[in-house]
Amino acid sequence: MHQQQYGNLDGPLMLFIHGGGVSGWMWDEQIRHFSPHYHCVVPDLPEHGQSLGDAPFSIRASAEYLLQRIEAIGAGKTVIIIGFSLGAQIAVQMVSMRPDLIDYAIINSALVIPMPSMKRWIPLSVRLTFPLIRNRSFSKLQAKQLYLSSNHLNNYYEESCRMKPDSLVRILEENMSFELPAGFHKAQSKLLVTVGEKEKSVMQKSVALLVRGNTGCIGVVIPDIGHGVSLAKPAYFNQMIERWLDNGQVPHDSQLIT
Repeated sequence: MHQQQYGNLDGPLMLFIHGGGVSGWMWDEQIRHFSPHYHCVVPDLPEHGQSLGDAPFSIRASAEYLLQRIEAIGAGKTVIIIGFSLGAQIAVQMVSMRPDLIDYAIINSALVIPMPSMKRWIPLSVRLTFPLIRNRSFSKLQAKQLYLSSNHLNNYYEESCRMKPDSLVRILEENMSFELPAGFHKAQSKLLVTVGEKEKSVMQKSVALLVRGNTGCIGVVIPDIGHGVSLAKPAYFNQMIERWLDNGQVPHDSQLIT
C-alpha cells in the first residue's frame, strides 16, 4: 500500500484514510493544517491512486495492514485515525479489531447498514455506466457532488480513467456489504462520528447505530452539508478535529445524536 508521511515525525500519529474513488490527495488541506504538530500518514488504499496495482481491495485486509503500520511507526505515540466514507468503514473495522491500539478515531460518513438489494445491481450498473468515466464532463459532475476543488479535478479524472471495472465493482460491493463489526462495542478509543445533514437517511441511521454501539462514541450532524465535509468545508473540519482532540468540544452549530 503506497503511503506518504509528513510533518513532525516525533509528534502524535495522525492517519488519514480516504474514501472510495479518490486517494490520499483528498486530505491535502488537512495535511497542510496538521503537519506542523503531527506525524501525518496518508496511504492510498489498494486499487486506488498510487496503489492501483496492489492486491484486490477489501475493508478487512486494509484494516489489518494499517493496524500493522500503526504498530510499526506509532509505538509510544498518541494515535489518531481519521476516515471518510470507505475509509471511515475501515476505521470502524480497525477500532473493532484492536480495541486498545487507537486513542482517537474520527469517523466521517460511515455506512454500517448492509444494502443487499443495491449490491445485486452493482455489476450491471458499472458495466452500463463505466464508459462515462472517461468523459471529462461527466467526471466534472461527479467531482462537484464530491465537493472536489478544481485543483483536484485532474487527479480525480486521471485516477478514474485508470481504474478497472472489476476494481470498481469490488470496491462498491465491499462498501455496500459492510456492517457494524461484532467487536465495535469493545473499542476503547474516543470516537467522534459525523454525518452531513443532507446525506441519505441510511447514513443518518448508520451514525445512530454507531453511537448506540459504543459508550465512548459521540455522534454529530453537520449542518447544510452532504457527503464530504472535509472537502466542502476544510477549515470547519480542521477546527472541529482540533477542538474535539483538545477538550472534547463539538461544533456549536451541529446536532448531537443520542
